[in-house]
Amino acid sequence: MNETLPPKTCSIDRLVTKEAEVSKVLAGQKTACRRNGRYADIGETMDLQGSSFTVTKVYQQALGDLTVEDARAEGHETVDEYRDSILSIHPGMPWLPQMKVWVHEFQKAE
Repeated sequence: MNETLPPKTCSIDRLVTKEAEVSKVLAGQKTACRRNGRYADIGETMDLQGSSFTVTKVYQQALGDLTVEDARAEGHETVDEYRDSILSIHPGMPWLPQMKVWVHEFQKAE
């Protein structure tokens, strides 16, 4: 996976902003974040309440390809739970299986 990524559409400090999501990252329950745009480069660091997290992977994924493992990386038990969470944050947004999102995977920085 060495292809060049397109320019970022937002900054990494906007990747995880909701308090509940920040708590999940800090607790190690959330290790990925999906967004409509690209918010980070591989190797970039995000700081949350004094802890640093390094982005390890950035790639596109269709919503219809989400697995239970993907949902768990997002801090949810099931794909349905993750979908319901996203749709509650974005009222009126359609959940289209072919819609592509940017996946940002990260881990606690050493």
